Amino acid sequence: MNYTIFDTPIVKSIMHWLSRFFLYVTGWKAEGKRPNFKKYVLIAAPHTSNWDFVYTLLVAFALKINIHLMGKQELLKPPFGPILKWLGVIPIDRSKSNNMVTLMIQTFDEHEELAIVIPPTGTRQKVMYWKSGFYHIAKGANIPIVMGFIDYGRKTGGLGPYIIPTGDIEFDMLKVHAFYADITAKYPEKVAATPIMNLSTSVGRT
Repeated sequence: MNYTIFDTPIVKSIMHWLSRFFLYVTGWKAEGKRPNFKKYVLIAAPHTSNWDFVYTLLVAFALKINIHLMGKQELLKPPFGPILKWLGVIPIDRSKSNNMVTLMIQTFDEHEELAIVIPPTGTRQKVMYWKSGFYHIAKGANIPIVMGFIDYGRKTGGLGPYIIPTGDIEFDMLKVHAFYADITAKYPEKVAATPIMNLSTSVGRT
């Protein structure tokens, strides 16, 4: 995995305080605490705006969470590619999406500590269902799913509860749905009516 801003001691300390200050002066707050798990999938929901990425990074710095995000490979070309990689973005080849779940499971198996942020919708546009790739990654890697959120209604971003995938997607997703029911997206009209997912194993990306 690439060396990121979260691995840079002085910079991450500066960004921690800058993020807390920015959130404070804009009326936002970070909620929750860093999970005790060494490896986990972090849901990024709801995802309706590019601002979600900005607030996700601010919250991660504020809570001192070392995260990686999945991004389209096209976004990581020069001149901004190296910067995005330093911010923790992992390039994803969309032409190989059918193998993405297996690739991510292998990635988790190869690291002692790793948290990957995955937006279940896979797009900022309105969708009917969440993609289930994040669930199959967590189940295959035998790691928990932590519910991350950006709530524009309360101007709060952070970490909620977690679930251990049982293999019964519909049962597990009822718990997820209950948590996100009161979370307000920047563009609520783009939010899926329910996060009960399309059972395709495709994976959401930033």
